[in-house]
Amino acid sequence: MSSYMEANARERLALFDSFEEFIGPAQRVVSPHLAQLNAPVSFDDGVVVGRATLGGLTVFAAAQEGGFMGGAVGEVHGAKLVGLLRRALIDRPAGVVLLIESGGVRLHEANAGLIALSEVMRAVLDVRAAGIPIVALIGGSNGAFGGMGIVARCANALVISEEGRLAMSGPEVIETANGVEEFDSRDRALVWRTAGGKHRYLLGDVQRIVEDSIPAFRQAALDAIAEVRGGTVELTLAGLEAEQDMLAQRIERFGSLRDPSEIWAALGIASPYSVPMLDIESFTAAAAPHRMGA
Repeated sequence: MSSYMEANARERLALFDSFEEFIGPAQRVVSPHLAQLNAPVSFDDGVVVGRATLGGLTVFAAAQEGGFMGGAVGEVHGAKLVGLLRRALIDRPAGVVLLIESGGVRLHEANAGLIALSEVMRAVLDVRAAGIPIVALIGGSNGAFGGMGIVARCANALVISEEGRLAMSGPEVIETANGVEEFDSRDRALVWRTAGGKHRYLLGDVQRIVEDSIPAFRQAALDAIAEVRGGTVELTLAGLEAEQDMLAQRIERFGSLRDPSEIWAALGIASPYSVPMLDIESFTAAAAPHRMGA
């Protein structure tokens, strides 16, 4: 299967040359909370973690399964991610690749899931502090929302497809909290304009945008690891200050605008309404002089 979006978590592992799973389905480590609620369980709890090779490099990898509860994080799911990251501190691979597809925390597990996500974020920053690059790939149909959206932004580099989405709150959450006048979650074009890969790339939230294919994500992951290893891996005060400056500029320039297409026009895109129709090569060429943080 070539499409990254249509593949499941295990099929996406084909982007690696080899993969050795930690805590496989045969061990049946499942969520105790779901069992207590008589809810369906998955023998890998919706995430695959292990050691892989990529272009001659040894890396650690995790792939979330969007087909199980939308890739939502619970206690066991989060513990597997934390365990992988802590193991990386011991084995010191060339990098950690996170294949993210998640709507956030499982409501079934509430506080346990929230605690798990906070531990994942701390582990990500510990790995970065140790000088190990972390690259996040976002291209699944469930996107990267909620806590996993934050985890993604904690990584050194993000790779996204046009079909991928990245945000803190999902469209339905925004509509429920603030009304359809604030955000109409049924307007799919609006959803993708707001959270989709092209918008995130133009705003500087992601470093690479690729076509929806496993080979494209593979090459982008390799390139991102090489670029990060050649620069600053750990989180620094200067990096945080630069991020805050960019966010302040974003609010100042775009705070009064209502639609992403208005932001694209303000960035200097000559034909903002044509952006959704551009292929990735044409889009990146058009975006290069205008994207934030470039």
